[in-house]
Amino acid sequence: MGKLLEKVNSPRDVRSLAFTELNELAGEIRREIINTVARTGGHIAPSLGVVELTLALHRIFKTPGDKIIWDVGHQSYAHKLITGRREQFSTLRQFGGLSGFPQPEESEHDSFGTGHSSTSISAALGMAVARDLKNEKYSVVAVIGDGAMTGGMAFEALNHAGHLKKDLIVILNDNEMSITQNVGAMSGYLTRLRTDPMYSRGKEEVEQLLRKIPIGSTLLRFGEKVKDSLKYLVVPGMFFEELGFIYLGPVDGHDLRAVTTILQQARSLKGPVLVHVLTKKGKGYRPAEKNPDRFHGIGAFNIESGEAIKKSNIPSYTDVFGRTLSKLARVDKNIVAVTAAMQGGTGLENFARLYPERFFDVGIAEQHAVTLAAGMAAGGYHPVVAVYSTFLQRAYDQILHDVCLQNLPVTFAVDRAGIVGDDGATHQGLFDIAYLRPIPGMVVMAPKDENELQHMIATAVKHPGPSAVRYPRGAGVGSKMDNEFKTIPIGKAEVLREGKDVTLLALGSMVCLAEKAAGDLGFLGIKATVVNARFVKPLDREIILHFAERTGRILTVEEHVLQGGFGSAVLELLNDAGLHNTRVQCVGIPDTFVEHGKPPLLMNKYGLTVEHVVKVVVDKLIQRKRYTKLRAVSTETPV
Repeated sequence: MGKLLEKVNSPRDVRSLAFTELNELAGEIRREIINTVARTGGHIAPSLGVVELTLALHRIFKTPGDKIIWDVGHQSYAHKLITGRREQFSTLRQFGGLSGFPQPEESEHDSFGTGHSSTSISAALGMAVARDLKNEKYSVVAVIGDGAMTGGMAFEALNHAGHLKKDLIVILNDNEMSITQNVGAMSGYLTRLRTDPMYSRGKEEVEQLLRKIPIGSTLLRFGEKVKDSLKYLVVPGMFFEELGFIYLGPVDGHDLRAVTTILQQARSLKGPVLVHVLTKKGKGYRPAEKNPDRFHGIGAFNIESGEAIKKSNIPSYTDVFGRTLSKLARVDKNIVAVTAAMQGGTGLENFARLYPERFFDVGIAEQHAVTLAAGMAAGGYHPVVAVYSTFLQRAYDQILHDVCLQNLPVTFAVDRAGIVGDDGATHQGLFDIAYLRPIPGMVVMAPKDENELQHMIATAVKHPGPSAVRYPRGAGVGSKMDNEFKTIPIGKAEVLREGKDVTLLALGSMVCLAEKAAGDLGFLGIKATVVNARFVKPLDREIILHFAERTGRILTVEEHVLQGGFGSAVLELLNDAGLHNTRVQCVGIPDTFVEHGKPPLLMNKYGLTVEHVVKVVVDKLIQRKRYTKLRAVSTETPV
């Protein structure tokens, strides 16, 4: 750790440094971020790009009094380092350690919890309204990237902010470097004129003088038209001006003195202000600068080479999905793919390369993605919307109203379903069953392994109505892959083994766990049936009721919240069938938001383990008071 960074315990320490020291501190912060994320994984490129901007923000604004809201929050690592969390930074994204995103519970300097995109301007405007209602005095700043600005919610907030005219600063962190030099130079010149206090006073004095002259009002209107025409011609920020914002910039986001100056100017202005800051994603680390997309979010990596430290040679579920869809699209010309700024994350790079005319990346706009897919489905195509479970939540009304109400053939490839690990509560995919299952006409399925995933995708694209296939993050289980795709009968479960004492109904990623638990139960003299449910909706009524009557005991296990999940669906089915004497236990995630940490640690904490399943069966269903403890079976309660 650098000598300057060691002395920074709060933003107050940053404000006491000279600009030469701040530039040195910026370098030390970058080295600390690189060294830490190489071990923990994380969003390195976004955070490296905003180091100078972060220092300038904390030089001008005084948190926690002033409020800084980081959109998404994956660029907040430098902010964490200088707001009293330097000593804990090595625990970034580790179980029990610092979150990878802003969290008010973690620090008073985190004014709003984020993790999903395009929310910062809305939250900041809400804070500005609350401030004014209480007659308080503090600044509110939203920091949003150009990628997040593709989200419709950001534009809704800009529109409302311009209407309310509240004192609010929006910093547009543009890391695409797309503005040409000439336009940028002219814009910078006009910005300096328009934000100079003497110019503002002079402008007002001239206007007042013109109004006193009989023809002054006409000249004034003419002058405004000329000025506006010139601005439309040369100022790239006129879109924001028309929404009611004062536009400042663009400014070099890595020039500390320039950024500090423009932020000071922004703070002195009344009403909503947008500051356009140009930054380079991955700044200061060559591999991240060359491949900012790959280093946007990355696991552990080798610092010298920038290469990821691979932990498995087994293909991931995401890779299997991508390969499967490309193969299916080669034969079926009606298949189209839609993603919301997650081409790489959802495994669609190859599809985009092979079928560019049938691939659509809509930006961070999940609502639009779903209704776009609905429109294409109404036009005779079968869209596949590839999206993370946690992000599909953002398009719920569109799923229900635009797709399912019309029974349109749209498939949702729901990646990262279940516990995702280090990104924490904002990214855990633990609610999709509960929000998809109640919708009439929706088919919801989950594969036990990567081989079954390819068959489910093949099944879904042939289904004439809406469907969703949920699958976990990371590597598969190493199953042998079939060469030919198979169509799985809708709503048909798979019996993997039969036993007379208890039925283990498992879904998706929990099937392998249930099979292992059945093996351990066998050592205890308990014979278990294991059923791979495959479908959450519709359930296989025939198989479930048959084994419920035969064994009289059912345990459901799912990597999902219990409320409204797979277990709830089974309980509803048994109740409707009048099987009130069947003993049922449900294993899954309790009524809580799951924190960040490695999946095995979280699985253990919440009881998604072989040992816990065995214990629940023995203690709650079989109700055996004493049984032999085997080396392979732990009866300790998960913690």
